[in-house]
Amino acid sequence: MSLWNFARWLHLLAMAFFVGGQLMLAAIVVPAVRGVAENQPMRQAARRFGYGSLAAFAVLIATGSAMATHEHKWHSSTLQVKLGLFVLVAVLIGLHMRRPTWHVLDAAIFLISLAIVWLGIVVAG
Repeated sequence: MSLWNFARWLHLLAMAFFVGGQLMLAAIVVPAVRGVAENQPMRQAARRFGYGSLAAFAVLIATGSAMATHEHKWHSSTLQVKLGLFVLVAVLIGLHMRRPTWHVLDAAIFLISLAIVWLGIVVAG
């Protein structure tokens, strides 16, 4: 296994954690704890996912930057759009941390994350 295969693997693992975690929260955790007094289980799950997401974001930035440099992709318009959406997701996450009851942010973050995954496939292809 080369260093670049390892970097791609880490990048994909971090992406899977972030997007998969969103799916898990939306499809399993939220419906399971809906109506539980004070939403304590949901807050705990969201907090733990938030810490993991921070780590995933750091890995995505480090590995993505390294691969873009190694593969000379910085001038790719698709990569530029992907990076713009990545920044948008980061801003929306910051807003969501301040306004956790604005559930439209959950949906926006998830849908934009799916678009980022798609663009990642295009860039890698």
